[in-house]
Amino acid sequence: MKDKSQMDSKELEYKELFLAEALENHEELNRLMTELEKNSSNKNAINALFRITHTLKGNASGMGFEDITKLSHTLEDLFNEIRSGKLQVDATIFNDLFKAIDTLGALINSLKTGQPVRYQGIKAKLEVIIRKATENNEVISPIAPIEQPIKTKARSGKNTLVTKATDSPSTLAPVHVQERVAPLTATTGATTATIEPGVEQKILPQESTIGNQETEKPDTEKVDAQITFSDLVQVPVKKLDNLLNLVSELTIERDRLVAMHMGKLSKNEYSRLQRISSDLQYSVMDVRLVQVGFLFNKFHRVLRDAAASENKKVSLKLEGTDTEIDRNILQIISDSLIHLIRNSVGHGIETPAERLNAGKAETGTVTLRASTDKDSVIIEIQDDGKGIDHTIIRKKAIEKGLISKEAASQLSEMDCIMYIFEPGFSSVDQVTSISGRGVGMDVVKKAIDAVGGNISLFTKVGQGTVIKLSLPSSMAVKGTLLFELDRTEYAIPLTYTEAVGCLYKKDIHKVGNGLVATHLGKTISIVFLKDLFALNDYSHHSREGVFHTSFDRVSPDEKLSIIIVSYHNRRVGLVVDKLLQQKEIIEKPLAKPVDVVKFISGVTILGNGNICLVLNITAMISYIFRISNTATQLQSLSA
Repeated sequence: MKDKSQMDSKELEYKELFLAEALENHEELNRLMTELEKNSSNKNAINALFRITHTLKGNASGMGFEDITKLSHTLEDLFNEIRSGKLQVDATIFNDLFKAIDTLGALINSLKTGQPVRYQGIKAKLEVIIRKATENNEVISPIAPIEQPIKTKARSGKNTLVTKATDSPSTLAPVHVQERVAPLTATTGATTATIEPGVEQKILPQESTIGNQETEKPDTEKVDAQITFSDLVQVPVKKLDNLLNLVSELTIERDRLVAMHMGKLSKNEYSRLQRISSDLQYSVMDVRLVQVGFLFNKFHRVLRDAAASENKKVSLKLEGTDTEIDRNILQIISDSLIHLIRNSVGHGIETPAERLNAGKAETGTVTLRASTDKDSVIIEIQDDGKGIDHTIIRKKAIEKGLISKEAASQLSEMDCIMYIFEPGFSSVDQVTSISGRGVGMDVVKKAIDAVGGNISLFTKVGQGTVIKLSLPSSMAVKGTLLFELDRTEYAIPLTYTEAVGCLYKKDIHKVGNGLVATHLGKTISIVFLKDLFALNDYSHHSREGVFHTSFDRVSPDEKLSIIIVSYHNRRVGLVVDKLLQQKEIIEKPLAKPVDVVKFISGVTILGNGNICLVLNITAMISYIFRISNTATQLQSLSA
């Protein structure tokens, strides 16, 4: 039942999107038709009319709206005849076109009202015009109606109109029925045609038929032009961003008021304000969410071009395309996903011959998958290629001078593979159009870091690789852990926080220039945040005893508060003065000139009015584990 309700919700959403675009197309059709009526040789208007009807036909067909599809298709054919010069439009044809467009608008509007709309008559009329243009390739001019029809007796005893037909189709005159009577019969030699009352009919020669008039009753009611409005409103992203900023300011002011009157009034006094402001904030955030399928569907061409340049056979499989994520995040990581797709084809998928020799299918598969995990969106890029061999990565990293041979021998397999994200690294010797330049994967890592995400990798030689991106669903609100250092409050994003705990001095040991401790059976590096912030020159972090200063001052019985953070499978225990609480904050970027501060990513205002700096964990851990000849011990203990 849940899946069915979700499906119905998605269908309703797609229907609303179709209605918004269809009404916009209908409005544009009316505008272009008035321009064309003023200047029938306006090629731009004719081409635009053809494109719009073609687009509308395709969209309606995809949604299963057959009536709109049929009428749009007929209009498209007619505009094609005009565009090719086979049909010259005159006043009568313009009237028919305006009536058809009004009927099309009524069909679109009926999707909301549910009212049936008859369109077969005008559709058949347009088909006659198209057929005449195709057969004769000449101007279809209006024919004067018969003013005095001939009355005869039918078998039923009712009045019947009979028109005498000649052998020439061009002399056939339309029959006008002036009053509402039963269906009548017009005889043309051996041909009998049914004439519906109230509808202008053109009697065709024996070989001609009008659509499906024998089985469907044509429209008998006049469709008036109506002004309709879509239920959807297109809003520029800048306006949404501005609205979100205002809501963020409101939330901060709310927290300030609550903190100011804490103890004076009960919490219930502000509960309604809390609920309404929170609902408003999350409603605005929800407006900014888009489905990842919006971006995923663009990768079919990206993968096709990459496979063609590498002479490989690859198919793309999409999963979880209805997963929603903040539009700004999707825009920031779009280039990264392009590179990861191309990288899967260039480095992962084997050639058809290699796959057949390995017992695999000739065509490789790249899967782009999206899912949600609590407040995060998980995007996975998986291929069934050859995987990543850590021995090759280790060798290349040493050759390129990214790590010493001694330090490389101490790295775990996964730590070694993570070197593919280092600037300048490439595992191939020959440069191709999509690989070998040593750029790309480091840019991917920087883009993921910029949105507060995380990237991990799982691979097995001969079976394939999975690259996993963990992204926040929204950039507006960030879950953080607040702590205190030197009587100043700081925040660490929960995305990078693994655990918190307490240690004593005896649990921490000096190793070379760093400190280490054991957590869940694994050795992790320990850094006193005071020592890191006290550095004046970050280029000399390996100076003798630089990370031992605060440790040497600690008394043996003092309990130390530790926040364990991780990034790229590297874990560090940060020693702080006091742990405070978890809190959702609205982070603002640092403005110039302080935007170059190394370990701070942004700032927020807490409910007590204090400024709270948000730590840049990615920059901090990358700095601590920077590869250098004097920091070998720290890297070897990151597993």
